[in-house]
Amino acid sequence: MKKAAALVSILLILAGCSDEHNRQQEDQEVTTATVENEESLAAKLNTPWQINHLDGDFYLSERTGTITKVENGESIRQSVELQRPLSSAAEAGLLGFVLAPDFKETNEAYAYYTYEEDGQPFNAIVVLELQNDQWSETEVLIDGIPSGSFHHGGRLAFGPDEKLYATTGDASNPELAQDLNSLAGKILRINLDGSIPDDNPFKDSYVYSYGHRNPQGLTWAEDGTMYASEHGPSANDEINRITAGSNYGWPEITGNESKDGMETPIFTSGDNQTWAPSGMAYYENQLFVAGLRGEAVLRFDLETGENDEQISNLGRIRDVYITNGQLYFISNNTDGRGTPGENDDQLYSIPL
Repeated sequence: MKKAAALVSILLILAGCSDEHNRQQEDQEVTTATVENEESLAAKLNTPWQINHLDGDFYLSERTGTITKVENGESIRQSVELQRPLSSAAEAGLLGFVLAPDFKETNEAYAYYTYEEDGQPFNAIVVLELQNDQWSETEVLIDGIPSGSFHHGGRLAFGPDEKLYATTGDASNPELAQDLNSLAGKILRINLDGSIPDDNPFKDSYVYSYGHRNPQGLTWAEDGTMYASEHGPSANDEINRITAGSNYGWPEITGNESKDGMETPIFTSGDNQTWAPSGMAYYENQLFVAGLRGEAVLRFDLETGENDEQISNLGRIRDVYITNGQLYFISNNTDGRGTPGENDDQLYSIPL
């Protein structure tokens, strides 16, 4: 395994509130240090998207349509046989991927991918089964989720309620985010057999929350509070506290704007900065968020309202995962928007 030194930038932000909703940056102090205990666990990944961890092994989805298993320092690329061809649209491909809770017994996982049908892109949530280092699509849970040139969403995660949650983008059509009859621009809540939970906030609908532009991160605190990260329009990226049935405003409001019946984010990058936040994880009243355009692992303190950069100098970061006091994250420099090095993309680990 290769040892790598990363530049850690710690940005301390003293935050004040100009009114009930707005948090404005008032002052900032920047310090830097070099950390020598960062470790690369896997290299030369193909645009990795989501991290899974089980019994010391990692399973990483790759947008190109493969899964890489990292076991005892060795990377094994597993093929994925899908029922329909992956879309070649920007940001599309094999995205969200989570091992089933009973994976050891069933060899099953859930995946979110963008496909082409009659020249049009759509998204689907499906069941995959692993046999002899090959995954095969065995069941479609949700089909025909709107897609487009950009904004596919794609994150999958299991909630503390044992339901499957999925983020969907607005499919480059902002008005769909406010349309409760559309699955675009939403966070969805799904039974593991693909049916609609009886206690979802909207009758006979997978929709759990709406008014989202392009959410790509989901996590929960110990008390069950749900958080999501969301890409804003060139700036005004968001970290939101998610509640059932709530409207998060896109495209009616962005950033710190407010409107009756719509939620304002608990953190926003503001008008002049872009994080492009993706995967996220909760740890001790803090949110750790992968930053693509921001090219860092970002930390948001839920108690103090401060946020800073924890890891930088490794390029675009797509996903983070925390277990046993270790922070794992994947770079995403081969996605067509980064500047890949010889060994990119990589899975990294660093102690918390």
